[in-house]
Amino acid sequence: MTTRSRVPSRITDITPAWMTTALSADHPGAVVGSLDVGSIERGTNTRARVAVTYDRGAGPSSVFVKGPGSWGNRLALAALGALYSEARLASARASLPLEHPRFYASAVDRGTLAALVLMADVVDAGGRPNDATRALDVAEVGSGLAALARLHGAYWERQLPTCLAFLRPWRLGPGWGAVSVASLSRGLRRLADTGSPRGACRELDARRLGSQFRRSALLAASGPQTVLHGDPHPGNTYAAGSGGTGFFDWQLVRTGNWSHDVGYFLVSSLEVSDRRRHESRLLAGYLEALRSAGTDAPDFETAWSRYRATPAFGLCTWLHTLSFGTFQPHDVCLATIERFASAYDDLGTRRSLVASED
Repeated sequence: MTTRSRVPSRITDITPAWMTTALSADHPGAVVGSLDVGSIERGTNTRARVAVTYDRGAGPSSVFVKGPGSWGNRLALAALGALYSEARLASARASLPLEHPRFYASAVDRGTLAALVLMADVVDAGGRPNDATRALDVAEVGSGLAALARLHGAYWERQLPTCLAFLRPWRLGPGWGAVSVASLSRGLRRLADTGSPRGACRELDARRLGSQFRRSALLAASGPQTVLHGDPHPGNTYAAGSGGTGFFDWQLVRTGNWSHDVGYFLVSSLEVSDRRRHESRLLAGYLEALRSAGTDAPDFETAWSRYRATPAFGLCTWLHTLSFGTFQPHDVCLATIERFASAYDDLGTRRSLVASED
C-alpha cells in the first residue's frame, strides 16, 4: 500500500500510528504500541531496522525502513529519475519471482523530494546481508543469476502490467555528457590519490570513459527488454534464511536488456580470479535458466558478446559514485572499481562495445 499520511522526514519521526497504517494491509487489526529504531545507516538513503511491539493484534517483530537521504543525494536521485522508483515498485505489489524482502508500504512526498519504503527485515527472517567489500562465492553468484533469470523471464518482451508501466530504460540525456565527464575526472583523481587498481584506470581518460558510459546505456536499452533490478552489486544482496541469494534495494529498478543485470552482478560480485575461471560457465547457466523460464534466450556466442561489453558501465558508475562521495563508503567503491577495471581489461570491453552496437 501507499500511505496517505505525511512522509516522515526522518526515520526517527515515524510514529506508532503511522506504522499501524503502513502495516494494516498485511496485518489488519494490528495496532502498534511502540517502536525502537536501531542504528541508522547513511548512504544514498537512510536505513534502519525498527523493532515493533503491539497493543492489539500481531505483526512483524522487526521491519526495515528506507528513508530520505541528504538533500544532495535526493537531488542526484531526482536527476537520475530514480528518486521514487522503489517506493512506486513497493506500492505496485507486482509479482517479482525471486527472493526479495516483502514490501509492506511506501510513501512519497514530491514537495520535499522524500520517499520512504517499509519492508520485511531479512535478518529477522534468518537472512544475512552481504558485505559490499566481500566478494561472493561462485555458488552464491550462480544462485543469484538463476534468480535474475526468473525475474527476466517473467517479463521478457512482454507488455508490462499497468502497475509497472512507470518503468523505463535508463538513458543518459545529451545534457549530461559534460557533467558525466567532469564527474569521471574527479573520480579518477580520487582513485589516483589512493593508488588506482591495475589496468584500465591508468590507461583511460575521462572523455573516453564518458563516451563508453553513454554507449553502455544505449546498449542496455537495445535488444530484448525486460524488468531489471538495475543495481545488483553484492551490497544489494543477501543470503536468504531459506537458502539462495536474495536482492534488495530496488532504487534503480528499470526496464532494459538482460545483459545489464547479469554483467553488473557477475563482475561486481566475484573475486577477479573466480570470475576469470567461472564466468563462461555461470553465463551458460543463466541462459539455461532463462530458457527454462520460457524465453527465446540468445545463444551463448551472442550472449558472450553482450556480456563482454558490460564492464564499462559498472566501471563508470562506481567512478561516479567515488566522485560524488556520499552514496557509498570509500572502501566499497575501491573494491568494486577494482573488479570492474580488471574485467574491462580481461574482456576487451572497449572493442566489444563497438561490436555490440551492430
